[in-house]
Amino acid sequence: MDARLNLFASATAGKAFKHMMAAGRAVKESTVPAATQELVALRVSQINGCAVCIDMHTKEAAHAGETPVRLNLVAAWREATVYTEAERAALELAEEGTRVADGAGGVSDEVWERAALHYDEEELAALVMHIAFMNLANRINAITRQPAGDYEVGQFH
Repeated sequence: MDARLNLFASATAGKAFKHMMAAGRAVKESTVPAATQELVALRVSQINGCAVCIDMHTKEAAHAGETPVRLNLVAAWREATVYTEAERAALELAEEGTRVADGAGGVSDEVWERAALHYDEEELAALVMHIAFMNLANRINAITRQPAGDYEVGQFH
C-alpha cells in the first residue's frame, strides 16, 4: 500500500510537524511514566485503527522494556491483571477521550476523578495533551493512508 500523500515532502506539513514534534517532546518530558505514555498511545491508536502508530508505539514500548504480555493485552486492559491502577486510570481516560463521539458527555466525571487519584494536575495536563496529540496523529495517518510495518525504533526522535 502506498500513502496518498508524502507528508515529508510537503512544506506545509513540514512546518506543522515541527510544532507537533515539539508538543510531543513536552509530553515525553513530563513526569507521566514513559510506559504509561506508550500504553496510552497504543490504546488510542488501536481504537482509531492507525496501523502506523500501532507499529511505532509497540516497537518503542518493547525497546523501552515493555513486556509482550502487557503490549498484547492493551486492547483488553479491563480484563487484564497486568496493569497498575494508575495505568488503568490512564487507559480509561484515553478511551473516553478518544471515543468522544460515542459518548455524548465526553469524559465522565467518574473517569476524570479516577485519573486524578493517580496523577497531579501537571500529569493530567500531559495526559490530556498526549491523548489529543495521538488522536491528531492517528487522523493524519488515516486520512493519508500511511503504511505500517517499516518503523524503526527512534526513527522520529
